[in-house]
Amino acid sequence: MAWNIFKKTTKKFLGIDIGTSSIKIVELSNEKDKITLENYGQLTLTSEGKEPFMVFEKSALLLSDENVADNIGKVLVEAKINTKDALFSIPDFSTFFTFFELPLMNKQELASAIQFEARQHIPIPLSEVVLDWSVVEDNSVSRNKTKTKILLVAVPFEIINQYQEISKMSQLRPVSLEAEIFALLRALGKNKKGIIGLIDIGAQSTTFNIIENGKLKMTHSSDISGNELTKILSKSLNMGYNESDELKKKYGVRVPEMPVGKVLTPLVDLLVNEIKKVSQNYHQVEGKEPEKIILSGGSALLPGLSEYVANNLKKPVEIGNPFLDISCPAALEDTLLEMGPSFAIAVGMALRGFE
Repeated sequence: MAWNIFKKTTKKFLGIDIGTSSIKIVELSNEKDKITLENYGQLTLTSEGKEPFMVFEKSALLLSDENVADNIGKVLVEAKINTKDALFSIPDFSTFFTFFELPLMNKQELASAIQFEARQHIPIPLSEVVLDWSVVEDNSVSRNKTKTKILLVAVPFEIINQYQEISKMSQLRPVSLEAEIFALLRALGKNKKGIIGLIDIGAQSTTFNIIENGKLKMTHSSDISGNELTKILSKSLNMGYNESDELKKKYGVRVPEMPVGKVLTPLVDLLVNEIKKVSQNYHQVEGKEPEKIILSGGSALLPGLSEYVANNLKKPVEIGNPFLDISCPAALEDTLLEMGPSFAIAVGMALRGFE
């Protein structure tokens, strides 16, 4: 689901993921249906005290426009990226998601019914948002029912205006804006068969998504996050934020008996319990549950995490690799495996340009 602003003019696109404490940019090209990684860049805030690129308070997303644009420019210069057509992801916590069912009807009737139904689900006036929707499941054939399941997404105009302003200040052409869950799905779940739990552990929050045969069927957000793990570790060990973050990345939950493991393991248990809860909810509705788990986001590579989740859920767990079907230099193979989980949204946005 995306909101197209300008027509596509090139065969190279930038996918830009603006997070709370980092900006990630991926440049992809498409020549004769061969998608190639041209370039990438990242800028990360190295101190907790620095002004974040975005904050979410009082139900509003606040972007530091000048700060973001300035740092996007730094990444582009450092990586020597000249492509101007850019696609931006919008954080899931700044969008409104809802699923509902409607009786079977034709497309014109469906559009009107969705517009009416949206008033019941969107907490702000429809005049202040852009709506998008898709049919998640048509039950008329598979279950002999007469209902159509709809996924509705709404993004406030205020958010869209902020990203347009950042594009202008960065001297980029904004091709499209899209909720980050769809970029994540495109990068890691679009061609997956069966039912998958796609868990994105970000700096600010974690999203728990159920995908069935490449389609989003359920999504849930939690405050469990990479930053929260570091903050609690810092407080528990009475250490500085940066030092605690380094310890987190070095030891993780590989050895639960170690000081770092003792602090982080109960927090990872909360994560596992959330996965179980979302899976159980899906089972209650659909009568089935995820067959495997894919981890993404900056904390997906936390030492021992994938093994811990697999042991507790009794399901196979893999680390998401958005570069799997993209042509990349062989010399970057190890680097891309390591950075892949945190670059999935940026890759998914760049891929959007070729659809």
